[in-house]
Amino acid sequence: MANAEVFTVGGPPGSDITAALLKAFTSACQAPAPSQVLIPKGDFKLGEIAMTGPCKSPVEFTLQGNVKADGGSTQGKDRWVVFEKINGFKLNGGGTFDGEGNAAWKANNCHKTFECKKLPISVSGKNMTFDNIKIIAPAESPNTDGIHLGRCEGVKILNTKISTGDDCISVGDGMKNLLIEKVVCGPGHGISVGSLGRYGWEQDVNDIKVINCTLEGTDNGLRIKTWPSAACTTTAAGIHFENIILNKVSNPILIDQEYCPWNQCNKSKPSTIKLVDITFRNIRGTSGNKDAVKLLCSKGHPCENVEIGDINIEYTGADGPPTFECTNVTPKLVGTQNPKACVGPVVKAPGQA
Repeated sequence: MANAEVFTVGGPPGSDITAALLKAFTSACQAPAPSQVLIPKGDFKLGEIAMTGPCKSPVEFTLQGNVKADGGSTQGKDRWVVFEKINGFKLNGGGTFDGEGNAAWKANNCHKTFECKKLPISVSGKNMTFDNIKIIAPAESPNTDGIHLGRCEGVKILNTKISTGDDCISVGDGMKNLLIEKVVCGPGHGISVGSLGRYGWEQDVNDIKVINCTLEGTDNGLRIKTWPSAACTTTAAGIHFENIILNKVSNPILIDQEYCPWNQCNKSKPSTIKLVDITFRNIRGTSGNKDAVKLLCSKGHPCENVEIGDINIEYTGADGPPTFECTNVTPKLVGTQNPKACVGPVVKAPGQA
């Protein structure tokens, strides 16, 4: 940020900069002209902190060093570093936020209590771009979605690498106009829309694009998941997956309207979430299991206008060739499909004889 006033935060190696950072941000936020908050190279401790606007002018936050969560002050908290209510905000610098997650993962029993804390990066707002971000957590770490979005509009996630123990990217209710492009995901649980329908206050999902991405060794691939016996009736529409490379990805293409983790729902009641205008185009690579494509739609609200175009998913396991399963959906087929599609008329792709 040219000609910006710079508020530098620093201290001895290993020192706690929480108070100094809050002071610097507050000064930058109140500055009448664009400003920059700078954490220089070095290792520092950081406690729970909320940097809250509105600010008088744009603020650029440059992290060149490494900040580590102070376990004593953040243990049991729902959040660590929060940026909120700020227009014209930029975060850059090539440094690292180290949440020291290992201590928290050991105490995480949310799969038993179902009271899971907020996710590593939770996003809500409008007109945001995430570019060239790296998010890392071990494959065995619980409830560590890389980026979770909900109630957002106009978000781009570009040129990013995510390795984690849950969904690389999860899309919650109320999401509109999301572009995910050139993201490498793995290990993790893939890229998911949902889960949707668990709560009664949820909103529709519209215009989700996942293109030119690579999934490596993930437990799921491209997934849409909704709860049976859903607490609301909403619609998820305009969801497009295109030009995706798979490398030993289990369940590469999955619509799961019977999503019911830990048996918390009544599967006899079909999902009331409507899925409309869904496309999977040019998906290619290898599967980690034989369930290459599973379209398990709701018998109460069968999926509408699902298109499968040019799918080539190989599987060489001993339990047989890859499979393509459909329930409560008749997909439109374009081009070629491997494995052979379940049902639906074949439509030739443009330019094919």
